[in-house]
Formats: sequence, C-alpha cells, structure tokens
Amino acid sequence: MAELPSEGGYQHDVLGWLDELGWDSHGLSGEYGGSELDREYNRTDKREVIYWDLLSEWLVESEINPQITEENVDEVLNSLKRDLNHDTLVGGNRDFHQMLTTGKKFTLRAEGFVTDRDEDDGDVDVIYVDLIDFEEIENNRFVAADEFQVSGPNGRVRPDVNLFVNGIPLVTMELKSIAQDNDFYDGIRDLKEYEKKRSRLFVPGLFNVAADQGEYRYAAVGAPQRLYMPWRDAPEQYQVQDNVPKQAIRAMCNPETLLNLLKNYVFHERQPGGDARIIPRYMQFYAVEEIFDLIRTTDHKQGLIWHTQGSGKSFTMLFAARNLIQGAKINHRETVLDNPQVLVVVDTDDLESQMEDQLNALDFDRFDVARSGDHLQQLIEEGRSTLVLTTIQKFGNVDSHVQGNDETVIMSDEAHRYMEKDLGTKLNAALPNAYHFGFTGTPVREGDRDTFRNFEIPDSEDPYLHRYSIKDGIDDGLILPVHFDIHEIEWEIDRDSLDRAFESQFDHLDLDEKRELIEKYVTQTQIAELRSRVAAVARSIDEHYRGVEENGWKGMVVTPSRKAAALYTEELLKYRNPEEVEVLYTESDTRAGEESGRGDKKLISQFHTTPEERSDIIRRFKDPDENPKLVVVCDMLLTGFDAPEVKAMYLDRNLKNHKLLQAIARTNRPADQKNNGLIVDYQGVFQNLDDAFEYDEEEVQEMAAQPREKLFCKLERKIDDLLGLFEGIERDDSQETLLECLSQVSSHPEKRNFKQGFREVRDLYETLEPDPDLEDEGIRDDYRWLLTIYIAFRRNNNRDESPEDEFRAQTQKILQDDDNVDVTDIKREFPIYELNGEDLEAMLDLPSTGAKANAIEHATQAHLQPRVDRNPQYEEFGKRVERIITQRQNSSITDPKAVERLTEVGSEILEFEEALDEQGLSDAAYAIYLSLVDEHEEEVPDEETAKDVARDLREGFEEKVETDFEGWETRDSTQKAIRKMLIQRLIKNHGLGTLAKDDEFLEETIGYLIENAE
Repeated sequence: MAELPSEGGYQHDVLGWLDELGWDSHGLSGEYGGSELDREYNRTDKREVIYWDLLSEWLVESEINPQITEENVDEVLNSLKRDLNHDTLVGGNRDFHQMLTTGKKFTLRAEGFVTDRDEDDGDVDVIYVDLIDFEEIENNRFVAADEFQVSGPNGRVRPDVNLFVNGIPLVTMELKSIAQDNDFYDGIRDLKEYEKKRSRLFVPGLFNVAADQGEYRYAAVGAPQRLYMPWRDAPEQYQVQDNVPKQAIRAMCNPETLLNLLKNYVFHERQPGGDARIIPRYMQFYAVEEIFDLIRTTDHKQGLIWHTQGSGKSFTMLFAARNLIQGAKINHRETVLDNPQVLVVVDTDDLESQMEDQLNALDFDRFDVARSGDHLQQLIEEGRSTLVLTTIQKFGNVDSHVQGNDETVIMSDEAHRYMEKDLGTKLNAALPNAYHFGFTGTPVREGDRDTFRNFEIPDSEDPYLHRYSIKDGIDDGLILPVHFDIHEIEWEIDRDSLDRAFESQFDHLDLDEKRELIEKYVTQTQIAELRSRVAAVARSIDEHYRGVEENGWKGMVVTPSRKAAALYTEELLKYRNPEEVEVLYTESDTRAGEESGRGDKKLISQFHTTPEERSDIIRRFKDPDENPKLVVVCDMLLTGFDAPEVKAMYLDRNLKNHKLLQAIARTNRPADQKNNGLIVDYQGVFQNLDDAFEYDEEEVQEMAAQPREKLFCKLERKIDDLLGLFEGIERDDSQETLLECLSQVSSHPEKRNFKQGFREVRDLYETLEPDPDLEDEGIRDDYRWLLTIYIAFRRNNNRDESPEDEFRAQTQKILQDDDNVDVTDIKREFPIYELNGEDLEAMLDLPSTGAKANAIEHATQAHLQPRVDRNPQYEEFGKRVERIITQRQNSSITDPKAVERLTEVGSEILEFEEALDEQGLSDAAYAIYLSLVDEHEEEVPDEETAKDVARDLREGFEEKVETDFEGWETRDSTQKAIRKMLIQRLIKNHGLGTLAKDDEFLEETIGYLIENAE
C-alpha cells in the first residue's frame, strides 16, 4: 500500500486537481500560494479577504461592465469593503450573495459614482456592476491558493486551500491527512473555528469543504457540523475511480458547476433559531439538471424521480421551480423554457400548508396557493409564469382542457398515491399538454407499475429519470438507519371486552387457548382495542421509553384506530404527567367499521382537538425543549412530518409497503448525537420482511429497518478492535496503566484508530443502553474501561479541560457513579500542562517517552497558537514545531529525539519571552522593533532607537484608537486613525519622515498593532 501524503502533500494534490480544471493554482512551486498572491496583487493588509487589485483589474478589463474605468473603479471597491461588514455571518452572507448574483447597485453621475446612500440630485443613472460574468464563464479569473492567511484581533486563520473568482473568496477548504491521524471531522471543527475567529473571510463564501484522503464533506457557510454532506455523484467527464475526494472536487469545483451553484442553487431561509443558507445536495442538483436536460434536448414530457424520504425532495422541486420561472442559465446555455407556469401538487392539506410555510420562509418570489377548485382553474387559465401550489383534490372541480400556458410544468409529490386514480385522470384532462414530473419518497412496488407507465421515458433502461435510494441516504448520513425490536407481550383477557357469543362458545378453554384463538381469528384492530392488552403494551412502552427520554429524544405511538389511540392515551397517563402525552386524531373517521357504541364515542370525544390545538401540539412536539414527549396517533404525522427529535416509534398497527416506509421515516431524521431510529414492534410487522415490503428483492435488501441484534454484533466487534490496541497491558485503573495505554496510542496509526473507534463505540453504546444484555455480555465493563482511557486521552492530546461534558445521558450515568470512572482522579493525574519552566520539568518526568513527546508537543502548540500572528519570531517557532511533529508522525525521528527537539524549542520560547519582559517590550512593540532593525536599518541608527520608536507607536495606539466596539478592526475610520497616529509620531517624535511615507511599513505596523490588541 502506497504511503499516504501529509497534509502539505495533500494540499499539493488538490491544487493539482484544480489546476487541471482550469484554476490558476498558486502553491505548486513550494512557496505558500497565499504569499505568492499577496505579492502579485499587493495585499499587504492581512485583514483583507478580497484581492482588491485583482478585482479592480477584472472590473476595468472585462467587457461586462463598460461603464467601469480606472477613474471610477475605486468607488466601487470602497463601497464593497463596507459591504463586508455584518451583524451576523449568515446575514452578511445573504446580502453579499445578492450582490454577487444580481450586481452591485450604484448611482452614476457625469462626474463619477456615488453610492445609493448619497443624494440623488443632478443627472444620474442607476446601474448594477456585475462582479462575476455568469454568461461567459471563461471571462472570469479563477484562482486557487493554499495557505491564504487572514489576521485579526482574534488571531490568524490560514485555511489549507481557498478558491477565488475575480479575487473574491467563494470556497474555503480544510484538508486533513489520515497519515497524521486527522480526518474530515477535524477539518469541519477547524472551519467552524475559522468562521468564529475571522467571519469576514466567509461573508462572500458559497460553501466550505472538509476532506481527508478518503472522504469529502461540504456545507453552506455558517452550517452546523451535522449538515456537512458528501458529494458522491459526478458527470462522466469528472468521474474518478477509487478517489472520492478527487471526484467530488472535480464534479463540484469545476468553474461551470461552481458558478451554476452560486447563481441558481442558493436559498436563504428564515428559521426560528436564525437564518440559514440552503445549497443543494448532489442528488437534488443532478435531478434538477436531468429535468432540464430532458426538456431542452428531447421531446419527452415526463419522468419519475425517486428520492428517499428525508433526502429533501421538496427542495429538489423548489430548486427546479425557481430556475424554470426565473429563466436560469449559465455559460451560453439557453433558458429551459421561456415563460413557464409550474404547478406543485401534493395530496394532503397538511403538506400544502407545510409547503406554503416553506415558500414564505424562503421569500420565494412568485407563487400562488390555490384556495379552491375554482381558484385553481382560474390560475391555470391565466397561465402566469409563477409557481402554483395545490392539492390533487382541487382538480376534482377543474374542467378539462383549461391549460392557459403551453409551457406548463407539473411536479407531483408522492405521485404514485393518486396519479393512477380518478383525480390523476382529472389532472391529465385539465393539463393535457403539460410537462409532468412525478416525485416519490418510496420505491414504486410491483402493484403500482401503472405509475411507471404514466411517467416512463421510451427506450430508457431505468424506469426512473433520477433515483436516490434508502441505502444511498444511509451511506451519506442524510438519513439514519432504523432498527426494529419485536416485543411479544403477555396480556390477560378482559372478559368485559369480549363478545358474549365468543365467551359463551369458548368458555371451556383456558386463557392461553382463548388468547391463541383471538389472535388467530380476531382482526388486529379489534385486538389492539382490547383494554387489557392495551394496558400491558402501554406499560411496556412506558418502561422502554424511559431509557429513550434520558437522552432527550421523543417518541410516537402508532395505533390502528381512534378508539385504540384513546385507550393508549388513557393507559399512558397512568404512568406519566398529563403534559407529557398527547393524542392526535380528527373528530370524524370515514373508515368502515369505525367505533359506533355510545361508550366508544365518549371515550374518543374526550381527546377531541381543534385544528388550531393540533397545530400547537405538533409545534410543541417538534421542539426538543417542550412537551409532549409522547404523541399517540392513528393516521396523523405518518407522512410528511419531520421532527429530528423523534427517535422511537411504538408500532401497534399492521402497516405495509410505502405506508410502513413512511412511518419508519419519522424516526430516521438526523440530529446531533442521534445515531439511529428505533421501531418497537408490537404487531409482528417485521417478523417477515417479504410480507411487509412487496418490492423487488434488491429494494427489500436495502430497506431502512434492520434487526436490533445487528447493533449488538457491531458494538461487540468495535469494542474488540479497540481492546486489541491495548493487548498485553494489564487491565486496571492505575495511573501507570493509563500512561502505558496513552503511550500505546500516541503515534500513527494507533492514535487515529483509537480516536475514531471510540467515537463509533460511544455512539453505539448510547443507542443500546439501557439494555440488560450489555451487562450480561460484559460490554458495559469494557466500555467503562475504554471510557477512562478516552478521557485521559482527550486531556493529554486535545487539552480538553472537561471531556466528560460531551457525553449523553447513558455515558453520564457511568461517569456519575464513583465506582466506575472517577473523573476527578483522572484530571489530577493527567493535568493540562502549560509551557512554563515548572510544567516543562514535570512533563520531562513523565514515565514514557511517548507521553513526554505528546505533552510537550500539545503544550507548545497551545502556547504558540494565539501568539503566532503577534510577531515573526513566534511564527518561526511554530514552523519548527510543525516540522518536528511531522517527522514524528511519519516515523523519521524517534520519540526520544522528538522530546529532545521539542524541549529545545520550548526552552527557546521561554528564554525569548523572558528577554522581552526584561526589555519592557510587548508583542506588538517587539514585532515593530524587528521590522525596524531587519528592514529599515538605514532610517533607524541603532537597536535602542528602534525599541524607543516601537514602544512609542504601541503607546500611541493604546491612547488614540478606540477598540471597545464590535468590528472596530475592520472599520475605515480605525485604519485612518492608526495611520494618522503613526505618521504624526514618526515625524514629530522621531524625525522619521521617510518611514512616515512608507506604505508597506505603515500597513505592516497597523497589522501588528491590531493583531496584538487586547
């Protein structure tokens, strides 16, 4: 097996791939690409995130903005600099995206530009300055660079690779090397930290990328870690065998796709916790492009898209609809249709309401909601180019042949549920010449083959225009696997609930024989309505759910009727507070055989709710911080309901095929620290998967529900792998044993294997606990011992003060039991060392060289990280430490040699800081002093003079510059104030007029002063 490259080597590989795609890649020659670009485009201020000289050149030279000249371009740039200021990252990102895609608004007078904030008197024209050419993408400047450094008061960030279009940073990449025991998770963590420290860099950004040699993840700017997703598919020209990151970068970052995503595939959504940017997942993007290619290049007018539930097919429809209506195009391509009307058809009022809320949250520009059949017919006849949202039921009152727009496009959600029925016929009659694309969240089974005929593409081998299966969703982490657990309940026969004829005829049988007879001949609904059985199942549900709720998750109880739902609610309320349990059903039920007795009506009516009350229950159920915790349903919430906090479903209803898949999907939505969904089956639905799912054998194999026993097998296997790392080490909790374990996982590849392996074990354990088998099989003891090692590992390697805080409820139980893991002892025995004389001696006294190397390495890195931008000497120390770490990780030096070299660097750092204290120089003053003695010795006669000048400039900054408000460091007024102070003091106090005119020295000094501000 070939040796994996280091992070530096991986950066070089990525720059090479980008170079092949047409990017002008900087960093391939050995020098940092960011440094090359800084020199080429005169970027002396490291706080700036846009290459203004490059953008200025492009604006003047490109033909897309004929009114921009060398005389007025600076006005454009100065206004754009103000646009980088923002109150929130996502808000600034939204506003800047608007400028990137529609242009920067300016008012042009005869004498030049003014911004729209100035007075509008005189002879003026309002124009929009295009910052990117989307029509002819080859006219843009595509530049990639590694190690682009951005500095500021919160420290420096230096992402591995940045992609710039016309000097504007659109993509930030953080690349990790598995050979150095890091992976894409570490990359995501770094990107989130960069967004906090230097959010200005990300204001223009489209998306971020975190990748290692095996995996690639991307997400919109500002997205949380759980939304970083893979990009697995690619057009033929970008496909690469056996190199996932390379294929993803080629498919997603080629100039045409990148600008297509920027221009046509971005939504900004208002959400309760704050606005969010929405960019497409790969299956959404390629499905929309397939629809467009079919319309552009063929005479076919239909197609079927299967995107499994939870993959975001609603957004697939909305991306397609908006692009059709707005006439989206990119790079010489024609618009798909000239002036289309787009109908989005759903089959329930709830789904229509959800979609309407979604459109409002997105500020979708042009849409109407059909409020009735007559209103729908009116909208169709008018044929305006807009999105029309409707339910299929409204077509029942629409006449035939009312299509008012020859370019009508229909997108039917869950099309297989109604297109083969009468309402589907009415839709086709009303819009006989429309394009029609069916969407489904479940595979189409054998009995629904008419659906294929309705949407088939002649001569196509695949019945689907585009597909994204359940297995795809699980593999991508977009949905979670769901495990089932079949519970057989013993229950006593309640004589009062049995039919008198049954009782009289079979009175001679014992209870077990009667129960067997009932279960054989009585309908499952009737069984589910027996009070005694409901009482037994409700007791089981309550006991099981107590383990689920400890981790903060919610649950659903699914019953076959309103009567059963009411019975379950009554029984569950015997164990739970009233606010913890709610039941949802409508006031009437049209199903044959529904309850009719007076007692049944009274039972059911006590839980009747109004539509407004049901909406409020649903809202609270979706909120992790509010009650209810358990919701009992018979039909409601089983389709189109997304609540990531729902983990467990208690199933006492015989569901099959797409109805069962829809129900399963209520538990498979990802959430932080949620690893799977769980179905507790009281009806035996999962005893025979072939009966439950009447699909093709291949599709049945990848269904989302698997036996829970598989989790135990997987957990046992993962724990055995981890324990194998410590083979030969005595298993106790002594400090000596822990130190030996830490030494065992201090280098590659054991370090990576332990870090990644424990993460998987932790997630599996949280999923299965509480369960008696964990104790019986010894798994709990194994996990407890590994947990002890992991906490020490996190303190030793990550300098994590309280690693125990990250764990969820079941692991917390172990930590809170003093007989298991004593965190206090671990913290005492494994302190977080600082870089000082006393701690350096303590680290050198550790019993193993591996422990010494780890401790000194992490203490030195932690000491340098916040100081590295403060003056060049710290940066030099940092480079030396990085070289030693790299040599240690690739085994080119031994642990004893690493300890020797790290100790040498650490001692030099302490000596350097002691000398600074003796000279009375701050970090900023020392950085200015170094600049003066190294680069301006002609102007400054000796070192003492240089120290005096440096101290004076630092004092002037503290006296004259206000730094007590948010964003002070990026304000033009701040820059001017510092520059003015520097010039005055250099001339008046020191007679250094030459330096006062040296822009490079002034900019460098401004940077040091800002970066060292407290």
